[in-house]
Amino acid sequence: MKSKPRSKLIVITLLLIIFLIFIGIRYFFLDISKHEGRIKIISSPRANIFINNKAVGKSTPFEEKISPGEYLIKLIPVGEATSTASWQDKIKINSRSLTYIERDLGFSEITSSGITLYSTPIKNITKKKNYGEIYVDTDPAGAIIKLDNDEKGFSPMLLVDVLKGSHELTIMLPGFFPKTKKINIDEGYRVTAVIKLSIDQSQKIEKKKESTKSVEIKEEEKKQTVEVLDTETGYLRVRKEASLYSEEVFRVSPKDTFEILEEKNGWYKIEYEKGKQGWISSEYSKKIE
Repeated sequence: MKSKPRSKLIVITLLLIIFLIFIGIRYFFLDISKHEGRIKIISSPRANIFINNKAVGKSTPFEEKISPGEYLIKLIPVGEATSTASWQDKIKINSRSLTYIERDLGFSEITSSGITLYSTPIKNITKKKNYGEIYVDTDPAGAIIKLDNDEKGFSPMLLVDVLKGSHELTIMLPGFFPKTKKINIDEGYRVTAVIKLSIDQSQKIEKKKESTKSVEIKEEEKKQTVEVLDTETGYLRVRKEASLYSEEVFRVSPKDTFEILEEKNGWYKIEYEKGKQGWISSEYSKKIE
């Protein structure tokens, strides 16, 4: 008769131990999730994303939680944009912070651009309510920095006493395409902006001999044509600028062909109507020789 109470006690004890283990595991993982960072990646054209050489998705955009630490991020263009240059860099993920990566992949390193943003708490300073900081680093260095259209100086540069809220950061350098980005400043935090500018080849002063000029004329006479490929929507958007996030100005149909007026960062400039020009993505179009 004594064995039954003892058996019940053993069962209750085991259940209590299992319950405590469950609670411990639950709070352990909850504590880990509280300290995770986040990463968001956008690219044009669309690219396969690799983190520490492991495929994790596509930049459509890509966003997920990730443990703090340093990671090797790699972007490899997909589809018709495989001739576009790939990109990779080591990126640090901070606890409870978003790391934002945006890349415009060109046909080479010098025609590619991008921006990486991340925030960290400001340490060892007298805290000022409602203010944060922005640290700007650029490639190439020495670019002009504008905040809310007010010129601040040249990169690299630390901007202090920046009022919390939304601001417009613009980076300019002669011979390169400017870069503008909306950034949000939180009180007591520093936003680090690492910006890569792409070269504007149209601004280069070409000094060539007369013999090479005749070759250039012949090359210009060889006009290239682009054909619109089939899409899931049955049409392809024409953008005002060479960017996935630019305003839509027109729609063209699969099999339509156009003369290529200009080529930049995985985009083709076309004249879709007489006197009207715009950009289409090379991901959904192909050159016709």
